Amino acid sequence: MAATEPPAGHRRLALVYRGPASLPGCPEAVAGLLASGPWGLDVRFTGPGETCPLSAESLSRAVLYAQPGGGTLAAAWRTLRRQRRTIRDFVHGGGRYLGFCLGGYLAGVTPGFGLLPGDTDQYIHSPGATVHDEGNTLVQVTWRGRPRTVFFQDGPLFILEENADARILATYDNGTSAALVTRFGSGPVAVTGPHPEATDDWYTDHGLQVQHTLDLVLDLVEAVMQE
Repeated sequence: MAATEPPAGHRRLALVYRGPASLPGCPEAVAGLLASGPWGLDVRFTGPGETCPLSAESLSRAVLYAQPGGGTLAAAWRTLRRQRRTIRDFVHGGGRYLGFCLGGYLAGVTPGFGLLPGDTDQYIHSPGATVHDEGNTLVQVTWRGRPRTVFFQDGPLFILEENADARILATYDNGTSAALVTRFGSGPVAVTGPHPEATDDWYTDHGLQVQHTLDLVLDLVEAVMQE
């Protein structure tokens, strides 16, 4: 996999949301992944209580904004709805958006930032779903044609408009979209319903067999960095 290299001696800023619209461990997993990857990113947390506020000024210096997993969509939206225009403007102008689980839901419109050519819905309520509750579990997906098992906690599926300009990276067993990359204006958007960024403790804390999905999350990030 070819990495997107920054100019020599320059690390580009990536902002990862951390605050009420996330859960402990989710922002840290995303930040650790981005900081250790091959993209030369200067990764910082943004949000209430962080030294870097989530604002148009902060985003103007960033190349990527990541929205990690969290609690319920309704609660997250109450916290983030005032940032809708700021995030939309950032992405539309060329900034990258990376959304994991709740961050995928928030890329939709009901409610959300409206970054997708379509919307989101709960996979667990879709016809033929193999997971039927909101607990922490494993889900089967087909990622770029290969069957894989990934950490999952009530993640979204992505409903695309007809003829939408989007590249599907993964599907659930019932054929619905589990991960994709698209554009909103000039900005690339990559979202996933499952959690390929999950660290080993996410599995062991819930009595699940550890799955090694680093290659999948690297693929997701590389897709948004190259798009």
